[in-house]
Parts: sequence; C-alpha cells; structure tokens
Amino acid sequence: MAPIPQGGTVAVTGSAGFIGGWVVRQLLDEGYRVRACVRDTNDEDKAGFLKAMPGYASGRLTLHSANLDEAGCFDDIFKGCHGVAHLSHVSTYDDLDYVKKVCDHVINSVNQSETVNRVIVTSSIAAVISEQDIQELVRRPVLYEDRYPDEQNPKRLPERGQGYSMGKVLAERAFADAAEASGRWDAITCCPGDNVGPIQSAHQKNGGPWQHHIETMLLGKYTQNVIGAYRAWYTVDVRDVAEAHIRMLESVNVDNGERFIAWSTETRNVEDVCASIDRLLPELGFAGAELIDPLPESVQAREAEFRAIWGGCELRNDRIRETLDMDFRPLDVSIRDCVESLLSVAKIEPVKN
Repeated sequence: MAPIPQGGTVAVTGSAGFIGGWVVRQLLDEGYRVRACVRDTNDEDKAGFLKAMPGYASGRLTLHSANLDEAGCFDDIFKGCHGVAHLSHVSTYDDLDYVKKVCDHVINSVNQSETVNRVIVTSSIAAVISEQDIQELVRRPVLYEDRYPDEQNPKRLPERGQGYSMGKVLAERAFADAAEASGRWDAITCCPGDNVGPIQSAHQKNGGPWQHHIETMLLGKYTQNVIGAYRAWYTVDVRDVAEAHIRMLESVNVDNGERFIAWSTETRNVEDVCASIDRLLPELGFAGAELIDPLPESVQAREAEFRAIWGGCELRNDRIRETLDMDFRPLDVSIRDCVESLLSVAKIEPVKN
C-alpha cells in the first residue's frame, strides 16, 4: 500500500503515553496534522502537555477522548485520516479474548474510515525475546525480527507471566491479517526495546518501567531487573522510537506484516545504569542508591547462569537501519535527558551527598 502523504493527517492512540506523546510532537515537527487520542481530554494532568504544544493553538493538533474498551470509539476520529499510529495499551494482557476483541474494533474503525492506508502497530521486544524456558535463548540466541518466542511450549501461558508478549504477538497478527484481507491498507509493526529518555509530563514517570526505575534510583532505592531475570537493559531512546513510527508511516520500502525492532543495540546492567547518573551529571551531587533484589532465592542462586545466557544473546537491528536508514542516540544521552526531565518536569528531589 501507499505511504501517507507529507502533511497528511495521522491519528495517534495512546497520545498521553511516554512514546505516544513523542510521536505526536515529532509528527507536528514534521508538518503533519495530528488527532491525538486520550482517555479523557479534560484530564489536565495527562493531556495538558499536549495542549501546550504549538500545533494545538493553531488547530493542527486536535485532542479526542476515546476509551479503548468501547467499540466504535475511533469511528469518527479515523475518518479522513491517512495513517494511524496505534500505541494504546489495553487494560490487561492476561485475557487474550479481550485483547482480540479490542484489536477487532480498532480494525473495524480503520476499515470504516475508507481513508487510512497505513497503521503502525506498537508491539514490544517482548514479542521477540520473552521465553517461558530461558534455555530457548541458548538454542536460538539471535534476536531479530523474524524470531518469535517458542509458542509450542505448553507452559507459555498468561498465568505464568507470558500474557504481555502473547497479547502483543496476537495484536501484530490480527492487524496484519486484517490489512491483507482489506486489500486497501497495510499494518507495520514496531517492536521497541527498553524505552529510556525524557518525559514530557509528570505522569509519565510512572507510565513505563524504565524511566520509573531511573526515578527510584534518584530517590535512593532501585530493584534488580525482574523482566527477564538479570537481563541487561536493551535500550532505545523514546525519541528514536517515535521517529521510527513516522518513518514507517512514510516509507515506500515496507510491506504489510513486516516487523521492525527499534533498539540501539546498547545494553547496560541496571547497576551500571545507576552508576551512570553520577558519571554523566557530577554537578547533581547524586549520592547513589541501594540495589534491592526482589527475585526468589531459587532465582538468585542462578544469577550467574541467567546473566551468562542473556549475555550470549545477539541483538540485531539490521532491518530498521537498512530499510528506514535509522540511527540511534547513545544510551548516555538518553539517561542524561531522562534524569534532567525527571528533575524539571516531575520535580523529583534526588538523594544527594
């Protein structure tokens, strides 16, 4: 299908979120018209930063209330749009029938629009790397776009912590299948890594695990990584993820159902992320923080094994670099800008020497 036209109209679901807010800002910077979908346009704590963007004053940015759980909530919003960046999180990923129901009604709104010709579906690297059996990472250590978790494992179940990755895979396929059936629009998937970078609104400090982890570091205590026990952070700057969404909307070189992993290929253990704060911002006088390990003792006993398995994985982002000509910010830049935004936007008071 065709890319969206320059200066066209894009609907962004989940616009109040960490990634969604940056997609909105960068679309405006690129000259697009944006329909920002939030749960409640009157919630100033979450939508106020969008209203402060210059495009809102001129009318090039409009805000729309949409409850993702209500079928038809996007019907009127999508009409006249050329593209959709679908970043909204569902209320739970542990009920896959519910996830499919939400996908179906969003897809129905796309079909009814008769104008949308490209949808970018925001997935996650969890849909690539999340395994019920960590030994699967030893058998298949190359982490790239065509890799999926072992879906034949009978223990891969939502009640065993796999709901998020299962729900993301389900959504990827639901949109790609519907797009193929329509013959009129296509669906491209973005699988971001661990998003780090500046928040734009105070509420976003809690809107994702990674910037929240940095907040807790600043406050004096932080936890060992439990998302993939002892896995290093597979990082990407949130601004680069937003740029990737826009390039996917614009590109003539993408195909329906294609996945792109958005990550910088930089990894850093959580302890080293914390140590980076003082190294990058010595003027802050950051006192450091205490590391808490909440993992069960049986898992802690295997720490060296888990670190070795994750360390043996090969991270790849060849496809997004080659197809979309993407470059990625260094992690040091992302950490520095995240910390400064937590101080200035969320008014965090860090522990100091």
